[in-house]
Amino acid sequence: MPVRLLVYVLCVLGGVSSIWAGSAKANEPAFDLGGAVRFNYGWLDYGPSSGFEPELVRVDASGSAGDAFFSLQYRWYDGFDAVHHAYGGWKIDEASDVRVGIQQVPFGLLPYAAQSFWFGSGYYLGIEDDYDLGVVWQRGDDARQWHAGVFFGDEYGTGGRPGRYSFDVATTDDHPYRERERIHLRYENTRAAWGGELALGASAFSGRVEDRARGGHRGHHGAAVHAQWSRDAWTWQAQWARYRYDVPGARVSLSAFLFPFDIAAEADVPTLNVAYALPESGWFDGITCYNNLSSSQPVGRRDGLRESWQNVTGCSFAKGKSFTYVDWIAGKNMWFAGGPGVGIDEPGGNRWRSRLNINIGFYF
Repeated sequence: MPVRLLVYVLCVLGGVSSIWAGSAKANEPAFDLGGAVRFNYGWLDYGPSSGFEPELVRVDASGSAGDAFFSLQYRWYDGFDAVHHAYGGWKIDEASDVRVGIQQVPFGLLPYAAQSFWFGSGYYLGIEDDYDLGVVWQRGDDARQWHAGVFFGDEYGTGGRPGRYSFDVATTDDHPYRERERIHLRYENTRAAWGGELALGASAFSGRVEDRARGGHRGHHGAAVHAQWSRDAWTWQAQWARYRYDVPGARVSLSAFLFPFDIAAEADVPTLNVAYALPESGWFDGITCYNNLSSSQPVGRRDGLRESWQNVTGCSFAKGKSFTYVDWIAGKNMWFAGGPGVGIDEPGGNRWRSRLNINIGFYF
């Protein structure tokens, strides 16, 4: 569908959605339609730069009727389209619900272990903002949050489709695997500390990947401890995660945004973020500046492996229905920043590369 037509459709849907939402009464069925259009500019010190170009068009829909609810989002990028999430659920009580479908995997800092448009290393390793097909029970209040879920595979049930939003195991000639079942558990406790609010948590998962060439399955496991402290305008995040694929050799392949690439089969993934929300003044509704530092440190067999680093310094600007990220991304041996993969040692990969990225989005 042409981008201009999609933009027009989103504007119409946004107006219809507003009328519908305004007429709905409490406890009556509700339905909301929306979406977004984003444009991106990138200046690279390691390759050709691009002018402002359409980066994304998306459509959102959500609704509820009694205790039942649903949410979905579909996205169009340059060269492919993909589901972001699509699930339905049931409220058990005011604090808990069950969700079935393609949804965010409960692991680590939620909803994101970053404040930037570029996310952190965990995103490119499939352990941050990952959306898969499963069933999740969650319960939360101001002090505690629990998640327990079973996932049946990636969102498409195949490792052969690289056109997707989430980074999942890819089936390649060298690494013929695909994601299968996983069990996830997550707990977080929030309390007052040092004049602010401190959230401490732990996450773990255990499952398997299918060996498409040799038959059978291989183990796939991970764990994380995470913390977030907020006080006034400041937010600090820290996380340590480890994942492991029990496969022969030291690598597996992941894919998203049309391209497969290799990662270390086992690695530690430390993350340290800080963000400051500027006092509300001037033309913008809000400005938040941040620094997101993360790394991937291969564990065990290190032949052909090397640590990867990524640092993102930037600010986000909110004004009405628009939201803009201005990021300076610096990566060393890092995929999507000129590197050969994540945790991979190949000629030319072990030097810092940078890009200036500006993303302007309009949300309906």
